[in-house]
Amino acid sequence: MSKKHSPAPILAERYPLALLAGLIDIALVIGAAYVAYHQRFDFWSMSSRYEVATLALALMGTICQLGMDTYGSWRGRPFLKQLGRVYTGWLLAFALLLGIAVATKVTGQYSRLWLSTTALYALVAVTLFRLSTYLLLRFARTQGRNQKHVLVVEGHIPSDELSKSLPDLGRVGYEIRQRLTLENNQQWFDKLIATVSEQNVHEVWLCLPLQEGESIKKILHSLRHLTVEVRFIPDLGDLPLLNHRVSQIAGLYALDISLSPMEGSARLVKRIEDLIIGSLISILILPVCLLIAIAIKMTSTGPIIFKQYRTGINGRQFKVYKFRSMEVHTEVAGQITQAKFGDPRVTRLGAFLRKTSLDELPQFYNVLQGRMSIVGPRPHALAHNEHYKDLVESYMKRHKVKPGITGWAQVNGYRGETDTIEKMQKRVEYDLWYINNWSLWLDLKIIFLTVFKGFVNNKP
Repeated sequence: MSKKHSPAPILAERYPLALLAGLIDIALVIGAAYVAYHQRFDFWSMSSRYEVATLALALMGTICQLGMDTYGSWRGRPFLKQLGRVYTGWLLAFALLLGIAVATKVTGQYSRLWLSTTALYALVAVTLFRLSTYLLLRFARTQGRNQKHVLVVEGHIPSDELSKSLPDLGRVGYEIRQRLTLENNQQWFDKLIATVSEQNVHEVWLCLPLQEGESIKKILHSLRHLTVEVRFIPDLGDLPLLNHRVSQIAGLYALDISLSPMEGSARLVKRIEDLIIGSLISILILPVCLLIAIAIKMTSTGPIIFKQYRTGINGRQFKVYKFRSMEVHTEVAGQITQAKFGDPRVTRLGAFLRKTSLDELPQFYNVLQGRMSIVGPRPHALAHNEHYKDLVESYMKRHKVKPGITGWAQVNGYRGETDTIEKMQKRVEYDLWYINNWSLWLDLKIIFLTVFKGFVNNKP
């Protein structure tokens, strides 16, 4: 006869925190509107017309926040990412109200200064509210409070990813109470049920390889009478991952393990970044490019611009432009010889251009064409791709994004000649890290680092 176990204790009954956060947001927006009104009109007593507008803004903002799911639990989620969702919700609310005002032709009845000041103060107030809440919870969790207790079920080889994350779990509100090694026998399943109750567990994490699907079914069946939450955290340590996430396709949940992050809004942001910064830099470097072109023409025979096919995004080939730094020569078909120190093919001017990376300035034209990005994995010659794709793990995944003039590998010292497999492996490792962690701020950081330490190099 099977044993009966009481349901695992759960966290103390939850207060309606989402409702409380919504009410605080409404209060903050109303407060911001009154402060802006006093600043604009020097009165605290707001006219009825402005009161209606204030209430509409507060309610619309709260509704949009509900739609963005920012009133749900932030436990374990990146703070900046969640804050970005908050901003998106408020900007959507402002845009909707502005659209309604334009459609009803009432925009002339309100002060634009009051509206903009209200928006600014409201965003500042909401940000401070979220930040103070986050810091307060983080402090409480460092004291061992507000923790969810977790029982981990893992294979005979412990999950490396989980072990790496252990120091961070406490700060985001999770405490590992016990780690159990999976065994496929009834005694072990009875032990699992008993441990969930005895250890005051709120969640069970199944950190198991994908091939343990049948065992996962048995665990779920064993826990069916308990109210404990169960999460499947697949152990993918042996798989090369790229921008992995969970998505939903036509009602099906998919574990995406190799996708480009440059999709949707991210792709648009990346392109706008390239157009704005690329255009500004192209204008600034134009005099330098003219001087270099004249110098090349005066010091050696041959074209000013060197063109070569490289592999771009999704494997498409394109012509990359560089200032010619070598004497005109002929390569054996299908072979590209990398420049080495003391290479007789490199001209004296070319050596300086390569040393300072000035030979790559024409690639800003590739950026404006849309074939390259300012920041991304450096494009390699086609022959080098064929050579390294079978020697370096996940080498071709670099082509999930547009190649760049500079990149994370370059500002970390992996540029120029790759005369060993180890150097290429490190370059690819840095490139894939960039793809997995891409953000606008990371791009700006790489551009900043390139200005100060990415131009002058030991490139032959």
